[in-house]
Amino acid sequence: MKLLLFLTIFLFAENAFGQKNPNFVPGRKGIVHLFEWKWKDIARECEEFLASHGYAGVQISPPTENIVAENRPWWERYQPVSYKLITRSGNESELADMIRRCNNVGVRIYADIVINHMAAIAGSGTDGTTADPSTRYYPGVPFSDKDFHSPICGIRDYQNSSQVRNCELAGLRDLNQTVPYVRDKVVEMLNRLVDMGMAGFRFDAAKHMWPKDLTAIYNRIKPLNTRHGFRLGAKPFIFQEVIDLGAEAISKYEYTPMGVVTEFGFSDAIGRVFCGLEPLKKLKNWGRAWGFMRSTDALVFVDNHDNQRGHGAGGANILTFRDERQYKMATAFELAYPYGIVRVMSSYYFPASDTDLGPPKDQSGNITSPTFQLDGSCATPWICEHRWREIYNMIKFSNMAGNTPVRNWWDNGNNQIAFGRGNRAFAAWNGENSDLKVRLRTGLPFGFYCDIISGTRSGNACTGSVIYVHLDGSAEINIPKDSEHGVVAFHRDSAIRFRMFI
Repeated sequence: MKLLLFLTIFLFAENAFGQKNPNFVPGRKGIVHLFEWKWKDIARECEEFLASHGYAGVQISPPTENIVAENRPWWERYQPVSYKLITRSGNESELADMIRRCNNVGVRIYADIVINHMAAIAGSGTDGTTADPSTRYYPGVPFSDKDFHSPICGIRDYQNSSQVRNCELAGLRDLNQTVPYVRDKVVEMLNRLVDMGMAGFRFDAAKHMWPKDLTAIYNRIKPLNTRHGFRLGAKPFIFQEVIDLGAEAISKYEYTPMGVVTEFGFSDAIGRVFCGLEPLKKLKNWGRAWGFMRSTDALVFVDNHDNQRGHGAGGANILTFRDERQYKMATAFELAYPYGIVRVMSSYYFPASDTDLGPPKDQSGNITSPTFQLDGSCATPWICEHRWREIYNMIKFSNMAGNTPVRNWWDNGNNQIAFGRGNRAFAAWNGENSDLKVRLRTGLPFGFYCDIISGTRSGNACTGSVIYVHLDGSAEINIPKDSEHGVVAFHRDSAIRFRMFI
């Protein structure tokens, strides 16, 4: 009887919470969105950079065939014409090879999935499949008029939840996920990706689909493929795009029973703080007190591919690669503070006057691979924030901190803050127009530590600043007002000398 009760509780827990588990390899955290990268390049990046720097996973651009739009804008990837696995990023065999190679080095892959709609533009797709939005005919699946919501309508009122979910977003043909055939075709595609070793999915425009329909689809996705190192019975990680800043009829909380939800409030709020609109001291109660979801329900980010372009939520408060110093400070906080499942953006350059610009390409329209400078950063036009030292070193900070709590919080009552993570890591920020120079309790053992923001540990030496932690666990923290970074951070693995004490 006890065994039966245990199994019942275990299975309930798996059903309730299994799809909120990102299936990370133990000891790693943090997903990077390699936006518009080719599959071959992602495979190499997993093997040559991401695994060794502690990244846990990669969000990839939609892998299903999309319309070929004039001038090849980035958003063509979000206008599917079929569920064939071929795009500018590569074909199905290249996708499978990338997933296998990344899993082999402990980096999980999550596909951006577009199942709310089909393309609004007539023409051919990336594998030559035709689409006729005027008759709602997509022979590559196939979908026909009966598979879409009727009558045709456009979204005009975001206070009307039925309109948001049953009408067309920007003319995109709105699939009816209540139709069994539509569910069948979607599940068939998702299961094909699971068979290939996919660890989970981001569901684009989840807000525009009924939760009950998504639940029916999610419940039919296979357990993860154990040949790729996943635990027997593990479910795909599900994170859902729901923009909710509190002013619309549809709530993010409608979607948390099925999986994790993108917390756009995090992006907006962290932008306000590090833009100087609110003091850093308010970060002490970061999380639920700011109107965010529970940590276990939230996928968080400083910016994403939409709002860095002024789309989606947040407006002028969103920090991007253009605000380099504040962006690094905000990302350091995101990775230091224990809230949510963290995603880091990796971008390419686009001018503010051309937010539709697609990824770097050659004369034939093919995506060009990133190239790297001597310091490992990407050469323009690729930005590759995930290769900025201040960010990849904070991924290691996050991994070292693990699940330890915030301790030894300190602030000056305004824009200077510091805190530790258990006895494993410590960081401080200076957002003032005056120097930060104070002795603080860190919680770390006695010794010398490399500041991982200004440099890194190289053998038994530091390429940047050195922090000395006294026998009582305190250290002098010094961040000048004109510091290039505005942050100091160190952890146990950045220690040098006296390692016998650690």
